[in-house]
Amino acid sequence: MGYNGRLLAKARARLAEIREENAAEQRRRLDEACAKLPGLRELDRGLRRQMIELSRLAMRPGAGSELEKLRAENLELQKKRAELLVSGGFPIDYTDEIYSCRLCRDSGLRGGEPCSCLKKLYNRQLTQELSSLLRGGDESFENFDLDWYDTAADPIAGASPRDCMAIVSGTCREYAKNFGPGSPNLMFMGGTGLGKTYLSACIARVVAEAGFSVAYESAAAALGAFETQRFSRENAEGEQAAARVRDYLGCDLMILDDLGTEMVTSFSVSALYQLINTRLCENRSTIVSTNCSFEELQRRYGGQVCSRLEGEYLLLRFIGRDIRLLRKERGI
Repeated sequence: MGYNGRLLAKARARLAEIREENAAEQRRRLDEACAKLPGLRELDRGLRRQMIELSRLAMRPGAGSELEKLRAENLELQKKRAELLVSGGFPIDYTDEIYSCRLCRDSGLRGGEPCSCLKKLYNRQLTQELSSLLRGGDESFENFDLDWYDTAADPIAGASPRDCMAIVSGTCREYAKNFGPGSPNLMFMGGTGLGKTYLSACIARVVAEAGFSVAYESAAAALGAFETQRFSRENAEGEQAAARVRDYLGCDLMILDDLGTEMVTSFSVSALYQLINTRLCENRSTIVSTNCSFEELQRRYGGQVCSRLEGEYLLLRFIGRDIRLLRKERGI
């Protein structure tokens, strides 16, 4: 997937902020150490003078002996500085330059190409744009409460909803923790109010925080973007929709929420097939959540779509009572 210039500029701006934050922290540490160790600033001035002289001698022919002598003096001064820091209770590297990325020293470039740190920042910007369902909620695996699920055995599942959902939530947690290229596709299936959207958001947050690009979108909104790009090509809205479609197809993880709640047309079915099949062909991971059964999906979208969902996705069944109704019953 190519880079969006506007989002790449935002990522670089964030990297510049990180550099300034690190520089400010280094200055704070240096001020702290100098306040406690009065001789530290004089040592630093001496080291700077030596570095200037070393640069001058390195460019002068026949200065070999002087250069070696000055290098030895410089090493001795560095040793004195390190000993002074340790005597004051500071680590030797306490006042060194601080880098969030050791690979590129926060430049964002490595070998003339974007460094992995810049790619992560870019993917976070992309995720913010693509995930209209992630807007500062409290969704986290730690907050997922199994107490909402019954302990009595479900006659169809053969186990209690709580036990089944413990397995589902644990699978989602491990999926998010270990997400990477080639991670499997997931299918969340079950009635309304059982936690499908919540666990989707939990996965999205963890995967995005790891630096992967995530699109977390309702089926209606995502498939609507396909329609807008198709029928509004000549205006700004169409161009924006086309950009979103490219990113839906190319992001690291696509989460399509509430499949089956959108209006089904021949075009939306075609768009859904394009989204699912393109990502399968390019080995990009997708999570689909739906209230529908496979029989209902077959009736709505046909064999081509349904066979891919059945054959290429790991099915996680959500069971229990609608938590929203339970909250209402309990006055929560």
